[in-house]
Amino acid sequence: MAHFEEVCKQSDLHPKPAGLVLQYGTAGFRTSANKLDHIMFRMGLLATLRSKKTKATIGVMVTASHNPEEDNGVKLIDPMGEMLTSSWEDYATQLANTDQNELVKTLKDIIEKEAIDMSQEANVYVGKDTRSSSSSLSQAVLDGVKALGGHSKDYGLVTTPQMHYMVCCQNTRGKYGEATVEGYYCKLSQAFSQLAKNASNRTDDQKHLSVDGANGIGAIKVREMESHLKNHMQLSVFNDGSRGKLNHQCGADFVKVQQTLPRAGIKINPGDRCCSFDGDADRIVYYYTDSQGDFHLLDGDKIATLISTFLKELLNEAGLDLKIAVVQTAYANGSSTHYLENTMKVIVKCTKTGVKHLHHAAQEFDIGVYFEANGHGTVLFSDGAEEKIQQLANDTNINDERKKAAFLLQNTINIINQTVGDAISDMLLIEAILAIKGMTVQQWDAIYSDLPNRQLKVKVSDRRVIDTTDSERRAVTPAGLQEAIDDLVKKYEKARSFVRPSGTEDVVRVYAEADTQESADALAHEVSLAVYGLAGGVGDEPKPLH
Repeated sequence: MAHFEEVCKQSDLHPKPAGLVLQYGTAGFRTSANKLDHIMFRMGLLATLRSKKTKATIGVMVTASHNPEEDNGVKLIDPMGEMLTSSWEDYATQLANTDQNELVKTLKDIIEKEAIDMSQEANVYVGKDTRSSSSSLSQAVLDGVKALGGHSKDYGLVTTPQMHYMVCCQNTRGKYGEATVEGYYCKLSQAFSQLAKNASNRTDDQKHLSVDGANGIGAIKVREMESHLKNHMQLSVFNDGSRGKLNHQCGADFVKVQQTLPRAGIKINPGDRCCSFDGDADRIVYYYTDSQGDFHLLDGDKIATLISTFLKELLNEAGLDLKIAVVQTAYANGSSTHYLENTMKVIVKCTKTGVKHLHHAAQEFDIGVYFEANGHGTVLFSDGAEEKIQQLANDTNINDERKKAAFLLQNTINIINQTVGDAISDMLLIEAILAIKGMTVQQWDAIYSDLPNRQLKVKVSDRRVIDTTDSERRAVTPAGLQEAIDDLVKKYEKARSFVRPSGTEDVVRVYAEADTQESADALAHEVSLAVYGLAGGVGDEPKPLH
């Protein structure tokens, strides 16, 4: 009971603004930083209950990822470094929106429903990004943990993927790695060094990479890691937070959406290999400019193709019969799907948008590669797959080619952060693959050519009128919409289009691709008009793009 008195006392120091209602989404809570103090305190409470329930360490990360600097947010991390389980997302939403005087009652309801033993010890790890609001907000989380008698460890400034990594290391009792930032650097850099040894005679130019750190935490952490990479890599870090705003005209989201170089802070020559992280370093995209000055983006689809091709080749060389698949969403470019299925003969599975759907689907295979087009993704190896690779690497009776392939697979496993998409880990893996294969960024880009595409959004009075099926590729309601889309698609070559409701606002997202940019733009516009007419569009009807 003493704990609940402390909760009441502390809760008064973190009051809930009247009338504010927030929803725990795929990325946790996210909104203006000045509205989040009570949320952070309550997520400290929830993380403590989750820790007692699972008898494991739980993580809390204070970040708003690629959002503007004035926003902030929070996400909870489950015992194996994965995202919070969906039934507890409901508790998070409930707790966030409970009135001050009902808070203890809501807590007791959760305790009762989940049969939580309150005498069980609780441990919570807390990390934060570089936003000016993050310090006070992470303190509010720590206050919540303390109020319910939990133990906490404050990691201070870390990337989101590092926080996921720490939780997994702790709960696997070090089997996954050492739960320190230094341990993270050592594990990844040692694996990278081992892989880089298999690249023949790389020049300094080939080792060089320009990194846009989005003026966020990733820039700080990649700088800290540089010394661990010895002579294997040469980094030029731009948008490192010394000047310029977080995510402002830079970072992975800006580059992907605007299809252009970061506007600020980056100086590159034609053909230079570049990448951009997002604000909390869980997304990465690559790009370069050609001799004509044209911009070329290598997004999550290109990354998934490079990695899965490399892994499939190694499995063949090692003589290992493991099922490898690439998990995509409806937003994946049709050319990438076609190349993977028809040229590489890799299983491709399509799932709903949202990282947790991709992660879940990737777990169904021996090796599951997943990347959203926005550059968020990783590779998952089943326990069985890791075991087989390990056994082969230790087998003294195999030939040199199989031995080498097993060794490369082993180090590939160690370089990957399997808990979540991780810009630093993904960057090291991509650099290692390009080095081993002796590929330039242009050769990687030329594996297949993206079909021109366009994304638009249409404002509607209620996004719930749109219901979809087939991993969001077909609309079930409103009546007539899918038929209209099908008819429009028939007018263009190599075309497809789909619509889906936004998860956060009353807009419908429209995606279209076709053989030319002009056709993709025209199709997207015509589908937008169909959505506007059949799904309750509000405001002016969509205008043509040209």
